[in-house]
Amino acid sequence: MAALKIAVSDADHVQGPANAEITLVEYGDYECPHCGRAYPIVKRVQRHFGKRLRFVFRNFPLGEMHPHAEGAAEAAEFCGSQGKFWEMHDLIYENQERLSGPVYLELAQKIGVAPAELRASLEKREFLARVKADFTGGVRSGVNGTPTFFINGRRHDGAFDYEDLVEAIDAAAPA
Repeated sequence: MAALKIAVSDADHVQGPANAEITLVEYGDYECPHCGRAYPIVKRVQRHFGKRLRFVFRNFPLGEMHPHAEGAAEAAEFCGSQGKFWEMHDLIYENQERLSGPVYLELAQKIGVAPAELRASLEKREFLARVKADFTGGVRSGVNGTPTFFINGRRHDGAFDYEDLVEAIDAAAPA
């Protein structure tokens, strides 16, 4: 079983307490239909475990298959620099079927991020290095598809439906 090679740090996008007993890391692609199916499942898992769970999202855009994934990741990262990562993350998944530059600008406006600033950032590829760093860390950790989950540092090789994730997280939780 593969292990997470890049430890969770302050540079990550995290929901939940730093001292949670369980850390769930997802390497995801905003355009991947499997990640789109996983999105509401992860939300449900977060509600189930509450403060016992810390959730981390890392970018793993599969650009060959999903031409909008990298731009979506860059848009989310820009919004993160404005304190709005999770709002953009959620809206991108909730609008997955229509990803494009104009849609990112529309979504940014909805969450109070200046569309013109996002456009300029995307044109300069300001957050491409951050996206690629997540991707490289994923490769080093044995990620070869999306979504890939790690539970307390160990890759979850089972299904990612709600029941399987809850069972795997319960099994990984300290006794």
